[in-house]
Amino acid sequence: MKKTVIVTGGAGFLGSHLVPALVEAGYGVHVIDSLVNGKAERLPKEATLHVLDIRKRGDLISLFEKIASEAGGIHGVFHLAALPSVPFSIEHPEEAHSVNVDGTVNVFDAARKARARRLVYSASSAAYGNPKELPAHEELVPQPLSPYGLHKYFVEHLARNYSLHYGLPTVSLRYFNIYGPGADPRGAYAQALIKFIDQRSKGQPITIVGDGLQTRDYIHARDVARANILALESDKVGAGEVINIGSGKNPSILDIARLVGGPTVNIAPRVEPRDSRADISKAKALLGWEPRVSLEEGISELKRLHGLTE
Repeated sequence: MKKTVIVTGGAGFLGSHLVPALVEAGYGVHVIDSLVNGKAERLPKEATLHVLDIRKRGDLISLFEKIASEAGGIHGVFHLAALPSVPFSIEHPEEAHSVNVDGTVNVFDAARKARARRLVYSASSAAYGNPKELPAHEELVPQPLSPYGLHKYFVEHLARNYSLHYGLPTVSLRYFNIYGPGADPRGAYAQALIKFIDQRSKGQPITIVGDGLQTRDYIHARDVARANILALESDKVGAGEVINIGSGKNPSILDIARLVGGPTVNIAPRVEPRDSRADISKAKALLGWEPRVSLEEGISELKRLHGLTE
């Protein structure tokens, strides 16, 4: 029998890369998604979609137990479901908390009750805030600057506690700036790289916030998907470890704009972390993972997909 896994939020951007990778690797995949932001058409036909909001606790627990019963157990749970927006968490703190924290508790409890073999949690570098050291390593004391970053940091501790007290093996992957095909360019706080590609494809000037010297660590979604699968199968994790998943490099926003190409225009600066760069030595040691898609390759791919000439 195929090893059965559950992916919450699997119809979203990252899920559109993780779910096909899981199917290709031979797993039986169940996706749980409310489809508020996710899109069913992103999923391969081999994946089974369950349309459900993770805040519906009773329904979620029943679904996990049903899947476990029919499949002979749940090999792993990938918890991607979230409202992953810093400004939304500031403007709508109660709703963001209800999904990112309360909904996550429901997922953890459902996984525990269904005796899932391991849970891989999608954490975020937003927990760091403005790190006092670069590259940022996992032993730094996080200082999140938004409710979203705080939610993600809190759940890392929740995951560790579920391993400690309830015997649910967990690992938290602290993502840096994920990009790749399918990322959403909409919104004032959309990732600069994706927004630049969208602006260029529409013949618009690229908007540089402030001086453009701020730096970001960009990591391709396919590399993140691979890190998730390695985290599920590694025999070196499962006790609530927190692991950075980034490129280990931090080009400036101006560097990104040059790679995308086209005219630029500067707009007013805003409150945001100035610099970001991951220390990925822990991912190499515990998961045997390091990025394979270079930023240059990733941007070239996006330009081709959007009909932009090099």
